[in-house]
Amino acid sequence: MPRYRITIEYDGTPFVGWQSQSCGGGVQDHLQRAIFKTSGETVSVRGAGRTDSGVHALGQVGHFDLSKEWDPFRLREALNFHLKPAPVAILEVATADDEFDARFSATARHYLFRILSRRAPPAIEKNRVWWVPIELDAEAMHHAAQELVGHHDFTTFRAAGCQSASPVKTLDKLDVARFGDEIQITASARSFLHNQVRSMVGSLKLVGDGKWTARDLAQALAACDRKACGPVAPAAGLYLTKVDYPG
Repeated sequence: MPRYRITIEYDGTPFVGWQSQSCGGGVQDHLQRAIFKTSGETVSVRGAGRTDSGVHALGQVGHFDLSKEWDPFRLREALNFHLKPAPVAILEVATADDEFDARFSATARHYLFRILSRRAPPAIEKNRVWWVPIELDAEAMHHAAQELVGHHDFTTFRAAGCQSASPVKTLDKLDVARFGDEIQITASARSFLHNQVRSMVGSLKLVGDGKWTARDLAQALAACDRKACGPVAPAAGLYLTKVDYPG
């Protein structure tokens, strides 16, 4: 059976998350319905990451198998037609080897978190940024963020319902930079714990507004205790931007 790899963009605002749900409101549900309308086949789409309700994607990756061979361009066009009016778009379709798995073949995942740090609320960017109506110190946030880079037990920044076998992960990058009124936090790792990025961002916000220092963040990490984490940042500012694979 031919295997297809798809790159997906979506606005996570109206969805219950990536994963298929009985209510049919997951991104996965919309993709599977579009595939059925296109091909007449009922399939399961495996994604590289299970984004939560409200989390967006600029480069989510998925795969599925069909019994019929399709031209990738025609398949992409048909899927995008049947996805309307849901805010989901297939950016690319490619054939893949039978061994390719969108989740387990991934070598790195990259996330972006956007904070609008200004007094005025967002009008156009509502549901796409975390609005913080004070000026945050992005340099202090970046300096503190380096305490989290590396191989650590991230229990403090792990959701209570996380299903990962181990809280130990290697965080390859956590950078903070200001662009005008916007603060962008970029994070890269092979894999992340459930709510890890939003938990780290919430704690970095405490550094940005002067409530925490870099030492406080390091102590929170070392505590390996969820109670030591700052308030979790909202989903609206988080984007899965890219997933890397061998070759």
